[in-house]
Amino acid sequence: MDVKNLIMYTDGGCSGNPGVGGWAFVLAGEDGHAEMEKSGGSRYTTNNKMELTAVIEGLKYCLEAQAGKVTVHTDSQYVKNGITAWISNWKKNNWKTAARKPVKNQELWKELDSLNASLDVSWQWVKGHAGIELNERCDTLVGLEMDKLGR
Repeated sequence: MDVKNLIMYTDGGCSGNPGVGGWAFVLAGEDGHAEMEKSGGSRYTTNNKMELTAVIEGLKYCLEAQAGKVTVHTDSQYVKNGITAWISNWKKNNWKTAARKPVKNQELWKELDSLNASLDVSWQWVKGHAGIELNERCDTLVGLEMDKLGR
């Protein structure tokens, strides 16, 4: 795999919220062809935790592979807005929201923030269930993981 510039699609989901969950990422080279995929799940989790886990696991792989630029495609506004817009204020406010409540999934956000700072990452939101091949593949993998765990 050409590890200089990678395209990553991610997805996470839950059956019930909280409930059985799954996460997945698919990596592609610059040509857009899928070259690597990974997925996992949890018996009791939330949708947002699975969305974050998918991105974290994918970026961990990219860091180990010494990737150059990584373009992350996520169908989660929560993830995209969190890492590109909200996180700087959360950190300034000692991990509190604008409403002065603790940021949910703080440990995952801190891990994602560290990975994001260690790589050259750009963030793209894509519409879920819109026929985008690698996003659909992630969704399929998430479903398979939830099925394995008995959703």
